[in-house]
Amino acid sequence: MIGRLISRQARIVPRNGGGEPWLAAVIAALLFLACLSAVGAVAADRAAQGWARQLRAEATVQVRPRVGETGAEAAARAAQTLAGVAGVEEAAAMDRETAEALLRPWVGDAVLPDLPLPYLVTVRLDPDAPASAVSLSRALAEGGVDATVDDHSLWRGEAERSAALITTLALAAFLLTAGAAGAAIVYAVQAGMAAQTSLIETLSLNGADDGRIAGLFQTRYALLAAGAGAAGAGAAMVLVAGLRFLGGADGVTPALPLAWSDVLMLSPCPLLAATVALVAARITALARLRGGR
Repeated sequence: MIGRLISRQARIVPRNGGGEPWLAAVIAALLFLACLSAVGAVAADRAAQGWARQLRAEATVQVRPRVGETGAEAAARAAQTLAGVAGVEEAAAMDRETAEALLRPWVGDAVLPDLPLPYLVTVRLDPDAPASAVSLSRALAEGGVDATVDDHSLWRGEAERSAALITTLALAAFLLTAGAAGAAIVYAVQAGMAAQTSLIETLSLNGADDGRIAGLFQTRYALLAAGAGAAGAGAAMVLVAGLRFLGGADGVTPALPLAWSDVLMLSPCPLLAATVALVAARITALARLRGGR
């Protein structure tokens, strides 16, 4: 008889019309924020990997011309020397027009004609076996070229550290919102059980053990969290998909690239929310039942 009563939990445990909708709204909002935090962490890590890969595949050489040699001639000679180094795919001297185009957004057009610019060589490295800065410098020295090699290691380190910080903050936000959702569920279970004290006593007198009674509440709140989690995760998936669609190839921005896989990554979130709710509700219910004796 008790088994049939417990299986019909919708009739046994009346729904709290005033409290459960608010709890569902809180869980949905928290899961929405948690999903966005998770996507932000993945996108930050993806951006860091892309920046590091791009910087690792390039190097810049600043050339100083010899006496009687123009800067353009020195840069061309350096490019020819580097083109034959193992691990270099392409080396090209940067002309003044290209250098001015890079500087124009920062200094404007007024000072560019009179601004002395360095003579640079851009080097594209083999992504599988890139040449090191040491090997490039050695080749230039052997070729009689006075130059300084920048392998972008400083910029790569800064980019990786910045992205790691963003990823850590996003993960912390995810954990905080997930913990807040668990705390809300614990509070709701405690309030629900306090409101159903007479029902709990009646079930106990009819032979229901603590596990069965706790199962009433854990199933109730697990289903509630699953529904609210589906709403929150669904809203996050729609937002991420919209940003990915509107952002084109780079998602929203190259600094925070989104992928279609990020949308699929959020699909297990309702199940995760239900699991958190189930565990929190069972622990809270058993603790209250045993503490009340």
